[in-house]
Amino acid sequence: MDDTLYADGFEDALIGIGIQFDKRLAVYDYEKCVEILIDKEKMTREEAEEWMEFNVVGAYVGEHTPIFLLKGVRA
Repeated sequence: MDDTLYADGFEDALIGIGIQFDKRLAVYDYEKCVEILIDKEKMTREEAEEWMEFNVVGAYVGEHTPIFLLKGVRA
């Protein structure tokens, strides 16, 4: 059974599926998500980043919560 969860409205930012043990997780390009909010919702960059952090990245919807990739960022 595929329990992968997808983030509504961010289809164009989906970059792949990550596998973690027995889970499949949708992986999105964080910056592309911000651009989608700016373009489609007419938000400023600051508003879009705040929206992403609070409403998207900060939303835990279970063990199959999608991942948002920050490209070029090292731990």
